[in-house]
Amino acid sequence: MTNHATTRRSFPATRLLLYGALTLGVCATLAPFAWMFLGSVRPTGEIVAHPSSWLPAAPTLTNFEQLLSKQNFGLYFLNSALVAVACVLGNLLFCSMAGYAFAKLEFAGKSLLFGLVLTMLIIPGVTTFVPLFVLVSNMGLSNSYLGLILPFLVTPLGVFLMRQFIRDVPDSLVEAARLDGAGETRTFLRVILPLCRPALATLAILTFLAQWNNFLWPLVIAQTEDHYTLPVALALFSVGANGTNYGLLLAGAVTVVTPIILLFLALQRYFIQGIASTGIK
Repeated sequence: MTNHATTRRSFPATRLLLYGALTLGVCATLAPFAWMFLGSVRPTGEIVAHPSSWLPAAPTLTNFEQLLSKQNFGLYFLNSALVAVACVLGNLLFCSMAGYAFAKLEFAGKSLLFGLVLTMLIIPGVTTFVPLFVLVSNMGLSNSYLGLILPFLVTPLGVFLMRQFIRDVPDSLVEAARLDGAGETRTFLRVILPLCRPALATLAILTFLAQWNNFLWPLVIAQTEDHYTLPVALALFSVGANGTNYGLLLAGAVTVVTPIILLFLALQRYFIQGIASTGIK
């Protein structure tokens, strides 16, 4: 009886500690974003002042006005959107096709090929950066939209994610479609893809996030300003003769992160389902 009463008294305290730890974690996660949004409406002098304050003394939209007045800002934004959307569409199509093949089809070398996909997941991308650049340059695709997009149309993570999800689709559905005379293409389009919405939404968010924020590859492969993406352009024109314009940089960061937040809010339900069902921790 005493042990039971002790357990009941300690349970609220344990829950209180848990909620406190979670609250601290959320605050630590959101603090940089709060500083970014608040700093975007402050002049640079106020941002770098010591001591600094969180709240702006005189909020202003000057940083956004300077950002939007930059020459070719619209072009940079469209370049980022074009590259990100093209990579998303490519991954949704090709990764789902590869995932279907690995999950439901039998062919020679299947285990070996999937093992190579898993191996690519653990290899840092920076190790393949130089060979990839040399390959794209030798193909004559440097300083082109195709050079920005082609290397990322299929990703190992996308193939793995789609394979894990499609593997859980009942084989009876695929067999029923084949008995009805549907070929592999029709089975894939009419049976598999409609069931993969959570995984496709997860893949879309992860791919868009990676390509929208991609800085190093566009910096190297884009050699003229007309092919710059927004992160590259922002890094270049936020630095002037008097040093870094932190207000302009933070305004640009807000501009970059806003589409990602909107996309996540639109697809968050499918994203959570996709993460839970594909075993990604």
